[in-house]
Amino acid sequence: MQQPVIEVRDLVKRYRKADRNAVDGVSFSVYPGEFFALLGPNGAGKTTTISILTTTLAPTSGRVDIGGADAIHEAAAVRRQVGIIFQKPSIDRNLSGEENVRFHAILYGLYPYRPFYRMMPADYRRQVTELAALLGLGDEIFKPLKKLSGGMMRKLEIIRGLMHRPKVLFLDEPTAGLDAASRRNLWDYLKGVREQSDTTVFLTTHYLDEAEEADRICILDKGKVVKIGTPDEIKADLLQEYLVLDSADRSALRRELERKGLPVRDAGPFQVHLDGRTAQDVISSLDTELTVLRIHAPSLEDAYLKIVGTAIE
Repeated sequence: MQQPVIEVRDLVKRYRKADRNAVDGVSFSVYPGEFFALLGPNGAGKTTTISILTTTLAPTSGRVDIGGADAIHEAAAVRRQVGIIFQKPSIDRNLSGEENVRFHAILYGLYPYRPFYRMMPADYRRQVTELAALLGLGDEIFKPLKKLSGGMMRKLEIIRGLMHRPKVLFLDEPTAGLDAASRRNLWDYLKGVREQSDTTVFLTTHYLDEAEEADRICILDKGKVVKIGTPDEIKADLLQEYLVLDSADRSALRRELERKGLPVRDAGPFQVHLDGRTAQDVISSLDTELTVLRIHAPSLEDAYLKIVGTAIE
């Protein structure tokens, strides 16, 4: 059994003057190379949890280990192993995009300081060029940030977070502000990074279609873990797949379904729950001619809404 790269045990955070814990006994493990998503409605404790994991906030109690280092007492060791792409911009608007990336790389000890891009090592220049091209930033990376759009600055933060090839990459709403093509390019790139270097990806997102691709999902509500598992496990535990059937002769279809132990209550079209049968088994057994045939497969969004009982953030 692999050792977890992230180990969270009994994590609690209570803010001063608060009437309840923002994070209330949260525990989970994340393994090397895993794509792990943390979901929850507003006030669920996601931001507090990820802030503690990235050493920007101290917990009230509990334990967090990242790559074998204690996030509370060995914060510097943790920071060397992680990359962070925050929801809110954290770049210096007085510099160009490339200067922001260069100083980040120098602070991580990746390259020696040089005052100009052209004087930086060839490996650095190649890495910057490749990442800028990947996210569609191109030569815009050399312009002052004041001249870049919000979407371009988002791309720049992503480039900066990937420069030191972190063991764990924390993504807090990473694709907010990106167009559809850039979102797809980013996820394709991250998939390659995970496959090549076993990088662990820890995601919080509003886009539940992105979380559908996760290996496992942890859902928080009111500071507590309410569900954890693969997307398929979460959907299977809460929601059933069903068929939507109709016929020009609804009475005949209803009678046939009832004879086969598939009673329906609605007037039509009929929702037929599979209850362990396959859709093919049900459809092939019917003699009544169908005018409507749809298979309803529950989505992660369906399961998420049923769990938290509230609108998505």
